[in-house]
Amino acid sequence: MAVLGEICRNFRTVFGQIQRYGLLGTTTCQSVKSARCFSQLAPQPAEPLADNNEAVNPTFVNRNPRNLELMAFGVKDRGWKTIWPHREFYHRLVFSRSQHHVTAEVFSSNSQVPILTCSTQEWALKRELGSTRCVAACQAVGEVLAQRCQKAGITRMVYRAIPWQYRSNAVQSFRTAMKEGGITLSEPRRKYIGI
Repeated sequence: MAVLGEICRNFRTVFGQIQRYGLLGTTTCQSVKSARCFSQLAPQPAEPLADNNEAVNPTFVNRNPRNLELMAFGVKDRGWKTIWPHREFYHRLVFSRSQHHVTAEVFSSNSQVPILTCSTQEWALKRELGSTRCVAACQAVGEVLAQRCQKAGITRMVYRAIPWQYRSNAVQSFRTAMKEGGITLSEPRRKYIGI
């Protein structure tokens, strides 16, 4: 039984090759001619032109959206000039103090939800502080948020404090902690390319 199965399998293989190469129903002269065609050398590929190496696909899609903003070529949403705070940013830092807690959040230009946050409501930060609203708490929030931003790869962001709160000791200690953590609190001006 196994020998019969092997013969059938070999017959199918030979019959499939005959159909593939078109040898079925042809004369012997034509079959010999087509067999010769299969034994010839393959044609050599054409030499690549030097211009093809420098050509750029017109439908190129940038798969890294942060690449353009790191080079300052990305589009910033300008919004209206009367809006405060301005909407022209890639990342924006928002620092707020409530009656009991201090919170800092980083927003992306195309998201209403913060991408990074730090608050004295977090247990790891709250247990190390005597008060969750004092100047030391603001400094601790700045240090932790700066570390999180560095790990996320965000080193530049816009920070515009509310004018009447800007000179307070809490806001100044927060800003100092962010700067010492390696965060630049301004973004480069957008570059425009003439096409």
